[in-house]
Amino acid sequence: MSDTIVTDAVAATAFRRLVMHLQHRSDVENIDLMGTAGFCRNCLADWIAEADGHLTRDQAREIIHGMPFAQWKAQHQGEATPQQIAKMQESVAKNADNH
Repeated sequence: MSDTIVTDAVAATAFRRLVMHLQHRSDVENIDLMGTAGFCRNCLADWIAEADGHLTRDQAREIIHGMPFAQWKAQHQGEATPQQIAKMQESVAKNADNH
């Protein structure tokens, strides 16, 4: 994929909208995002920390979750079922094709 498909300003606006959407849809757990899309809020935070070079993982997760990760996890994340874990593992395995 070419980086010239959209301008940086358009990409930044879309990214902010994605973050707002993920914060709003706290009913969708990270394990389900991983199982369907192969990435989750934590992945997005890790990508931000990596791209920034100065943010810690915890700082980036707080940006994405809109609160400290431990708080978000306690409020919105349940115990993953074996089915969710299996679906996540299958989905994440597909990511190897893109790296």
